[in-house]
Amino acid sequence: MIGRSKNVMIQIINWSLQIRIFIAYLSKKFSFILRFQHFIMKAAVTGASGHIGNCLVRELKKQGATIKVLVHNFRSDLNELDIELIKGNLLEPESLISLCEGVDVVFHLAAQIDIGNKSVAQIYDTNVTGTKNIIKAANHGKTKKFIHFSSIHAFQTEPTDLMFDESRPLVQTNKTIYEYTKAMGESEVMKAVKEGLNAVILNLTAVIGPFDYRGSLLGQALLKIYQNKLPFLVSGGYNWVDVRDVVAASLQAIESGRNGENYILSGKFCSLRDLSAMISKISGYKIPVIVPVSLARMACPFFKIYSLISKKEPLYTYQSLNILVNSPTNISNAKAVKELGYKPRPFEQTLRDTFDWYKEKKFIN
Repeated sequence: MIGRSKNVMIQIINWSLQIRIFIAYLSKKFSFILRFQHFIMKAAVTGASGHIGNCLVRELKKQGATIKVLVHNFRSDLNELDIELIKGNLLEPESLISLCEGVDVVFHLAAQIDIGNKSVAQIYDTNVTGTKNIIKAANHGKTKKFIHFSSIHAFQTEPTDLMFDESRPLVQTNKTIYEYTKAMGESEVMKAVKEGLNAVILNLTAVIGPFDYRGSLLGQALLKIYQNKLPFLVSGGYNWVDVRDVVAASLQAIESGRNGENYILSGKFCSLRDLSAMISKISGYKIPVIVPVSLARMACPFFKIYSLISKKEPLYTYQSLNILVNSPTNISNAKAVKELGYKPRPFEQTLRDTFDWYKEKKFIN
């Protein structure tokens, strides 16, 4: 009898402990949700017309946030989202003051991406001077959190055969102006952190995925491969990441991102040969011819001439070829996984979802 009573008491104690653990879990879960919803009550976004920015704004709306975005040119796809549009740009401090006034979080995505070394002054103005200006505006508006979107290319890629993580030093030379200015932009953020700004830096790899309304350069490349409109591909590859996973991590960074820290948001490394093979299975078209990089380099001057005549981006540049050949294959996202709950989805799923969206929006038949 005594033994039975003792067993009953032990069961009651175990149940009590399990209930307490479950209640503690729910409390933590709902406490985070409440803090998160309160914290993003008002958000400001630069670069909202781009692929990542557009997806971010749409997700913020789902979370119930009030949003202000900086726009240089009117965009109907943004206007339909019922958000506040602030006319201006990163070189107009007055517009940035209006953008950041009264917001809790600033998401700074606007950047000039150009791997052809064109418009050097414009790239510097946007990526460096523009970052300085938005930081000043965020400080003026007493922003609680500043999320700065950067690139994996802000880090030095050599040596490529070792683990690539956040401990890599920043680019120090201006051999490639985009990489150099992204590194300089990060330096401005870190300088502001030392002066009191609460900021997190997200370093992205090649972002693809659905909801690419504007048609990013990577999105256009995927479409050309799908439609068999590329004359050839080169050897080499890149690390690809889904835009939806990037957005999810950026929202988590509001609450979980540590001040002054970098987080690499990478996905899966895939060669252009393997990428085209995956797309071929979806499209039914044959795989483009793969040529040596050395041969593609010889053709770069002709690509540039055609680009000037057609007003279109060149098929390849010396810089883009160097990136493809020298891209690190072992990029670690362990820090983001651990601290931001980052969960990159399977690459094949990203490709299928992307082309399903392109079909839905009539980008392809």
